[in-house]
Amino acid sequence: MDAIERLIRPRSVAVIGASADPSKTSGRPVSYLRKHGFAGAIYPVNPKVENIGGLTCYPDVASLPDVPDVGLVLLGAERAHIAVRELSERGAAAAIVLASGFTEAGAEGAARQQQLMQAAGSMRILGPNTIGLVNLTDNIVLSASGALAMDDFPAGSIGLISQSGGILGALLSRAAARGVGLSKLVSTSNEADLELADFIDFLAGDSATSVIALYVEAIRNPSRFRESVLKARRAGKPIVAFKIGRSEAGAQAAVSHTGALAGSDRMYDALFRQLGVIRAKTFEDLLDIPAALGAGRKLSGRRVAILTSTGGAGTIVSDSLGVAGFATPAPDPETAAQLRALQSGPQANLDRNPIDVTLAGLQPDLLRAAIRILLASPSYDALVVIAGSSAVGSPGLMADAIHDCLPLSDKPVIAYVSPYAPKVVSVLTRRGVPAYTSAESCTAALDGLLRAGAPEQVQTPTSPLTAVDVSDFPAGSLDEAQAKALFARFGVPVVAEKVVATAREAEQAARDLGGRVVLKILSREIAHKSDVGGVAVNLTAEAIGSRLMKMADEVEAKVGTRPAQFLVQEMISGGVEIILGMHRDPLGTAILLGMGGVTAELFKDTTMRLLPTGAGLSHADALAMARDLVTWPLLDGFRGRPKCDVEALAEAIVAFSRLVAQLGDHLVEAEINPVFVLPAGRGVKAADGLVVLDA
Repeated sequence: MDAIERLIRPRSVAVIGASADPSKTSGRPVSYLRKHGFAGAIYPVNPKVENIGGLTCYPDVASLPDVPDVGLVLLGAERAHIAVRELSERGAAAAIVLASGFTEAGAEGAARQQQLMQAAGSMRILGPNTIGLVNLTDNIVLSASGALAMDDFPAGSIGLISQSGGILGALLSRAAARGVGLSKLVSTSNEADLELADFIDFLAGDSATSVIALYVEAIRNPSRFRESVLKARRAGKPIVAFKIGRSEAGAQAAVSHTGALAGSDRMYDALFRQLGVIRAKTFEDLLDIPAALGAGRKLSGRRVAILTSTGGAGTIVSDSLGVAGFATPAPDPETAAQLRALQSGPQANLDRNPIDVTLAGLQPDLLRAAIRILLASPSYDALVVIAGSSAVGSPGLMADAIHDCLPLSDKPVIAYVSPYAPKVVSVLTRRGVPAYTSAESCTAALDGLLRAGAPEQVQTPTSPLTAVDVSDFPAGSLDEAQAKALFARFGVPVVAEKVVATAREAEQAARDLGGRVVLKILSREIAHKSDVGGVAVNLTAEAIGSRLMKMADEVEAKVGTRPAQFLVQEMISGGVEIILGMHRDPLGTAILLGMGGVTAELFKDTTMRLLPTGAGLSHADALAMARDLVTWPLLDGFRGRPKCDVEALAEAIVAFSRLVAQLGDHLVEAEINPVFVLPAGRGVKAADGLVVLDA
């Protein structure tokens, strides 16, 4: 039994700083352990008390009759390290440190956290600044959360890991009220030692857990997180994550809470998507989606039947599903005929969807028959049953009727409870029918089921990098010609161009390149040339000389320095403009692809992929990125336009990603905007570029 196993399933627990008063925070853990049926040994430790609730209280850890598996440390931040050292010296597997005032409290707190870890030695630490853990599967409560004062916590198959202690208690109480069964709940908080990945790894192998839910503030160790998530995916356990910090204010609050560096929200989107983690859009989704997944049913399509006895509620659900891209088609003729045979009269609307069976709420047999027909129908992939006011008086009748039909099909069945009726929600959920109080929650649950069944999007393996010599490029910001020369060296096609210094040289360059050309200033200091009048397009050889002189005057007037060099390049037309760049933050390095040109920042149609360690993206990953764009149809022949050379774009993305992977931290910034994607067979060409290299 390893340390984490002993932490979650201890045979003995020492409570350091226990109080004899169960109304105090320090008195709760012993009370909770006994109240919720812990079968192991409990050792209260307090030198001022001899007995707590009939249990012998020991003056210190050294006096304990046996080595505890876990020590629950209730002392303040200034003294917690003393108890931790004593537990480590006795050979305890782990300590749970509840006190705050560590890394989240600044430099002084960080020093205390380092002191705490030195005291721990090889013993594992949960926390500090944690509310502890709850193992509902085995009736083990190692926490001081006030939420545990409740009597009834249904055990189930959803494992929850939260980086916030208070949120753990909030989710526990909400789940209990709704009848949602949880298996294990862990608050990791500051993660001085044990972190998200450790408990994802544990739950991946936990037979009592089938779904893992995460409340995430910041991922401290992306590579460990990736490994543990993939282990859970291989075990067939979907992961749902609610990540706070989507706004700047939220990100700052998350950092101040646990003292962790936070990556950008878009990077989390990319990471979760690549790993197949279902991202919860709202806090409510963090229970709504796992509740549906915990029922163990798979959704194979977007066609949903809505069975109702209250027309208004059915319309609300149908509208919400439609907004999210689900279909609510009318029953096929055979299904409609079977439904019509159940009920006649002007009140029944049985050949449309929502399917309004007026008396179903009062007649369980009628409800059973309608559910059986809809589950057997080839027209539907899932069923939403609406519980109206008639369910309030006898919630068991509806719950039993739906539950009895579940063995007939593996299609998802969920319930929307229209009136305010928490008891109905709880009864339905406990009977295996995930129930929700809003139409949006129903939609989120079905969307989560659909995403859980989507093919795994783990990156395709890539070949090892082949080193490219870049020793001749200077440190700092490269000028545009140097940047494109660097891109070309890695295999990114670039436009034909020439560096010039005078009007005469520009005229000759334009003649050499032929046709219309583009004129730009060439500078290592000015990144956005168009902002200072440093770009002119559609020029002829006859006009370029005078335009160069005018451009030099305009730029000098705006920036105070006269440009010494210019770039004359072929003018590209007839392609789609794409932006290709890189982004680096605490989560890793990502390649960014989006609709480019001067409107790139306006439309913000972008997608990102994190690079695998020591490699670029694969061709398959690059193609998938292009298809992710909202404006993908423009590349794929929108409304009769010629299809673009997407294969050449994918090759350019791969080449750019290998540049980023090879240069690593030496590359501060890199962007190509635009890359012109020409019609199929004509390739791509990088028309502008920016590179900053670290010394």
